[in-house]
Amino acid sequence: MNFFEKITGKDINNEMKNFEERVKVLPAEYQSAWEEITSNLWIHGDFSGRNLMPAFDSVLELLEVASAGGQSVEEVLGADIGGFCTALVGVESAKSYRDKWREQLNKNVAKKLGGLK
Repeated sequence: MNFFEKITGKDINNEMKNFEERVKVLPAEYQSAWEEITSNLWIHGDFSGRNLMPAFDSVLELLEVASAGGQSVEEVLGADIGGFCTALVGVESAKSYRDKWREQLNKNVAKKLGGLK
């Protein structure tokens, strides 16, 4: 990966396309679970989303192995896919990027308002 690809995010786009190609061969229930997982995990990514690529790869590998073994999505992930994603991120109260940005904005505003007094 060169500098330009890293800056533009082309490497992430290519990796996500590879993931999507792998998902296309999975059964329909696994494909819908993948969509739900990706939507739940993206909010926990950093600015570029690079920190989520290993997690996406691991989850997709889990889905591929489970599909080959004939297990259902519910047997593998449980009934609550959102809860699975929260557990995967690591903490029940894991902050999303929106939470982090909101906290930083609030600190900056408080600092500016505190300076006006």
